[in-house]
Amino acid sequence: MKKILFTITAIVSSIFLFSCKSENSTDTLCMSITSEPDSFFPWNSAAADTSAIYDNIFEGLTGFDEHGTIYNALAENYSVSSDNLTYTFNLRKGVKFHNGEEFTSKDCVYTYENLAGLNGKTPRADKMHVVEKVWADDDYTFSVKLKKITGGFPGLATSPILLHDYSDNEKHPVGTGPYKFVEYTLHEKVVLERNDEYYDSSRAGKIKNIELYIITDENAAISALKSGQIHIAQMISGPNARHLNSQFKVVSHPQNMVQILGMNTTFPPFTDINVRKAINCAVNKKEIIKSVFDGYGTELYSNFSPILAEFYNNDLKDFYPSDIKKAKEYMEKSSYKDGFDLTITVPSNYQSHVDTAQIIQNQLAKINIRCKILPVEWTSWLDRVYTKFDYEATVIAFAGKVEPAEVLRRYYSTYKRNFTRLNSPKFDKYFDMAETESNQQKRAEYYKECQKILTQEAPAVFICDPGRNIVMKKNVCGYTPYPIARYDFSKIYFE
Repeated sequence: MKKILFTITAIVSSIFLFSCKSENSTDTLCMSITSEPDSFFPWNSAAADTSAIYDNIFEGLTGFDEHGTIYNALAENYSVSSDNLTYTFNLRKGVKFHNGEEFTSKDCVYTYENLAGLNGKTPRADKMHVVEKVWADDDYTFSVKLKKITGGFPGLATSPILLHDYSDNEKHPVGTGPYKFVEYTLHEKVVLERNDEYYDSSRAGKIKNIELYIITDENAAISALKSGQIHIAQMISGPNARHLNSQFKVVSHPQNMVQILGMNTTFPPFTDINVRKAINCAVNKKEIIKSVFDGYGTELYSNFSPILAEFYNNDLKDFYPSDIKKAKEYMEKSSYKDGFDLTITVPSNYQSHVDTAQIIQNQLAKINIRCKILPVEWTSWLDRVYTKFDYEATVIAFAGKVEPAEVLRRYYSTYKRNFTRLNSPKFDKYFDMAETESNQQKRAEYYKECQKILTQEAPAVFICDPGRNIVMKKNVCGYTPYPIARYDFSKIYFE
């Protein structure tokens, strides 16, 4: 039966992957993506894989490179007031949106008023809660006044700037980036085209057309790669990446992603911290990395990846050793000595999370926690777990961010997406100190303390940063790993 299903999948793939007819063509790059885009309107999108695409369409006042270093993008430069509360951006002149409209400060005012919820608007970005006021002195000068000192604000200014009088970004997004949106066919593909009027030649696209095919089945993606129908296959499993290494170019890199077993700390067993500690000792992370990711993964101890080395707390490894005896001791200290029943809700479209949940199910059985795995569709997971907190435990991966506050805010007590429901005044205190600190070294120390508190409070088992395996034709060059999910098509070229 499996063979029949694979054959059908491969045939369907070959039907819709006809446009990349020649692997020797230098006009069109064809790549697989593993999930359906949720929304190309940045304010409505929650999926990292979608933003990885639209980051080629939209730009912010600032941008960041593959090392996480912030650079000036739509802003030519910026200055900060003596009290560190007002940022003034001098905007680039002559920049045009993809529909021909000129980029001005009106677009910045419109964007930031919406992001921050100013003038009675609904806030579009929680991270912009620090913005008190925005204004434009002229067409090319834009200022932001903050409610409090926020050392990481230049990183927040990477948020996409939207055209102020345009209302069709949901169906046809229009930005200023190096690639323009052409079309999106449901269940099939996304097409982009190079922006030949892009203002920065050093970051301009080299390939004229980009075609992204939605192939959720890994075997179908590999088949398409082997037949020459696509040039790059995304998210290939470790065993397949090793097998393909002789025929193709394989790039494997940390994603700045944190896979967790998240626990709803308002669910009665998890209100007992000894239960949470027991689970942390019972879960064998090395087994998960080896079995699910074929060894391509970095073991983690808090909600932070070492890829952001400047802010990473390197002293947390020994808090919860993989030790069933220790796990049982914590259970004995808890109010659940005889164990309990637990439902782990998992998004079914992410096989790695489903596989991880199955391994955890076996591991927790050793301390008499009887797990049931509940696979749900991605949209259902977003609604039930991420929005309504209607779950007991889940396996999911947090997408990486360049700004540490955006990584750790997920555990702030009043953050509306804090789905583990952690309420730690100590964590909130150090997070607030980090956010309002302008000295980079002190900010780093505060964020490291936040990581330590998370490890101590154990609202989740922080499992690993899974390796992202990319397999491509040998004549494809310039694929660049970023500390977040991002496909930088402007750097890719054919040899």
